[in-house]
Amino acid sequence: MLSSVPHTDTIIVADLEAGIGTLTRLPEQAVEHTLVIVEPTPRSIDVGLRAVQVATDRGQGSVTVVANKVANDEDDARVRSTFADHTVVAVPADRVVVRADREGASPLDFGAESPAVIAIGELAQLLTQ
Repeated sequence: MLSSVPHTDTIIVADLEAGIGTLTRLPEQAVEHTLVIVEPTPRSIDVGLRAVQVATDRGQGSVTVVANKVANDEDDARVRSTFADHTVVAVPADRVVVRADREGASPLDFGAESPAVIAIGELAQLLTQ
C-alpha cells in the first residue's frame, strides 16, 4: 500500500499491526520516520527492541520510541534506559484517553489540555520539524 503513494511532501501516518512483521515486508528505506510504540512492560519493550533493530537495519528512517501509558517515573526511566540511543517521547497514562476510547471519540473531545493529549501534540511537532 505505501509503495503506491507518490513521493511528495505529503505526510502519511500509518498505524501498523503490532510486532515486526510489517517492518520486514516494507521495502528498504520506504519511510522517513518510524515510530515504535511500547508500553513500559517487559514483553512490550522486548518487541519494541526487535522493531527498532529491524527498522534500523532496513534503513526505515529515523526511529522515535513512544512510551505509551507511562504511569510514573519508574516506567519512564525503564523505557528511556532501554532505548537510550533513540529519541523517546513519553505519553502518560491518562483517564481522558480511556474515557474517549470507551465513547468512541477523540481524546480532544474530552480534554484537549490533558497530559496525554499535550504529549501527543508535542510528538506531532517533533515529527513535522
